[in-house]
Amino acid sequence: MREKRLDAIEQYIFEKKNASLDLLCQEFQVSKNTIRRDLEELSRRGNIQKVYGGVKLAGDAAGRVELSAFDERTISHREEKDLICKKAAALVKEGDTIFIDTGTSCTNLVKYIGKIPCSIVSNSLRVACNAQPYEKLQLIMLPGTLRRETMSFVGIETVERLRIYNIDKAFMAATGLSLDRGLTNASVYEYNIKKEVISRSRKRFLMADHSKFGKTALYTFCDFENLDAVITDMPPAAEYRDYFRSQNIELLS
Repeated sequence: MREKRLDAIEQYIFEKKNASLDLLCQEFQVSKNTIRRDLEELSRRGNIQKVYGGVKLAGDAAGRVELSAFDERTISHREEKDLICKKAAALVKEGDTIFIDTGTSCTNLVKYIGKIPCSIVSNSLRVACNAQPYEKLQLIMLPGTLRRETMSFVGIETVERLRIYNIDKAFMAATGLSLDRGLTNASVYEYNIKKEVISRSRKRFLMADHSKFGKTALYTFCDFENLDAVITDMPPAAEYRDYFRSQNIELLS
């Protein structure tokens, strides 16, 4: 568990460039003593530098960060993610109210459902921009504070607004997924929203390319048994296929 937390903290600092001890404690829900020990270990890796009251990217590491983490994920496996979006689009029917997650596997789904009259609920700024040209799509944007790392709106108000909607189909993304930990995410802000979406949705679909299988992040927001389908670009390992079959989870690959 500590190694996973260390990786998540390091990734968070890469995204933010710097962070205070208090912010890290809040983000990862650990004590200051724990975060100090974690930062001491991470500083040995050479990518971060401790400063008064917090931490920042070390000079060499900062020089290597040329793209935002979100843009890097958007570029990564682009063809696979477009294929996933095309498969997911076939599940959207006229009159549906759907949720589209902020993950880069999900945001381009809009382009493939533009001719289907339906309602989209989302906290993703990218989804909003993609939906703008399509007049048949009714877009319902959730309120909140913009989190630039994911181009999404997050916060207590985001979760509270979700509670008034009944969602037919949720199209979800995950940082990682494994049979023992389920669907995981590295951010507590995204975790709270994803959990609420799962609870408000009649059907739940995971959109994830092959690189996400076998990986885990800090927070589990959904167990596999709560999914209706997994949409991916290629068949996963036999252990996943066998489990999906045993749980009546449709595999679209």
